[in-house]
Amino acid sequence: MKKYFIQKVPFIVPTTDGKLIEEHHGIATTNNPEISIAHMIAPPKWSEPFQTPEFEEYTYVIKGKKQFIIENEVVILEAGQSIKIEKNTRVQYSNPFDEPCEYIAICKPAFDFTKVHREE
Repeated sequence: MKKYFIQKVPFIVPTTDGKLIEEHHGIATTNNPEISIAHMIAPPKWSEPFQTPEFEEYTYVIKGKKQFIIENEVVILEAGQSIKIEKNTRVQYSNPFDEPCEYIAICKPAFDFTKVHREE
């Protein structure tokens, strides 16, 4: 038995907001509840509702800029920067800029829609 797995076919999460989400490892793709790793591209002017996830989220920006509102503080990451947001932290993710933002998101434990707690 091999002691590694190469992901060649990530799960493309269906979205209605133009955001590309390719989950390489996680619950949807590899049935791994411990960690999820996703490649994402947020289009210009994209945003999500505020949420308070039950998991840590790490973000590494590859290209463009991404805005975070973390407990009422605005933080903007640029390409080459990363951030860790603790679980149970109220946060909003967005790309209010004119260029797409490409990034990697890692959640620990894995992203689980039932544990993200998005606001209406």
